[in-house]
Amino acid sequence: MSLNGNVALVTGASRGIGAATARALAARGAAVAVNYFGSEAAAQSVVADIRAAGGKAIAVKGDARDRAQVEAMAAEVKAQLGPIGILVLNASIGFPMKGFLDYPWDAFEAKVLGEMGAAFHGCRAVVPQMLERKSGSIVAITSGLARDPGWGFCAHSAAKAALEGLVRALAFELGPMGIRVNAVAPGLTLTDATANLPEKHKQAAAEHTPLRRNGQAEDVAEAVAGLLQTGFVTGATLPVNGGAHTF
Repeated sequence: MSLNGNVALVTGASRGIGAATARALAARGAAVAVNYFGSEAAAQSVVADIRAAGGKAIAVKGDARDRAQVEAMAAEVKAQLGPIGILVLNASIGFPMKGFLDYPWDAFEAKVLGEMGAAFHGCRAVVPQMLERKSGSIVAITSGLARDPGWGFCAHSAAKAALEGLVRALAFELGPMGIRVNAVAPGLTLTDATANLPEKHKQAAAEHTPLRRNGQAEDVAEAVAGLLQTGFVTGATLPVNGGAHTF
């Protein structure tokens, strides 16, 4: 199946999973808006890759946590590419790795509110455009840590679990309007965001995985593309972890 005729906005798409997803959607025929916040050169590189392969893409700047910036970004995408029919919520909200008893509330709050703000503002800005076509699809990138937590990830686990809850609520509410909402929950994925993890941790994760390897950004991107092309799935969370744990 193709995504011809669709306009996709991928937040946090200048690198890693977001960049791979932008390329995957463009390869299937979607016109893609590559959102970035601070990495313009990286975002423009993704756009150049897509255009070199014959696809259509633009780079759009905006902090996904800021309502005004997200609304301006959605309006810019519509003006340049047309109404947005696909939204991939991938913007990464940083967090410190600390045990709960040492975790500062301000850092915990920033992670959870940032994660939810990015999803809330993105959906509020884009869903009206989807209603123009009486169809649309939203995919949120969550994490296996939402259900299978690890030490130091209390804020991340809480934020991603909240995001999965929002996905189910929106799937219920927006389904009658022709809009599907799903999530993809990666396991350990080798990107620049995980580059500083000790090699022994990566090896341990791979050994815990039936497929005996860590994930790649393209593995997650292909899962996102698959959900976008599957018309009767909504409110679901798809684990992309090589079978490391079951949901």
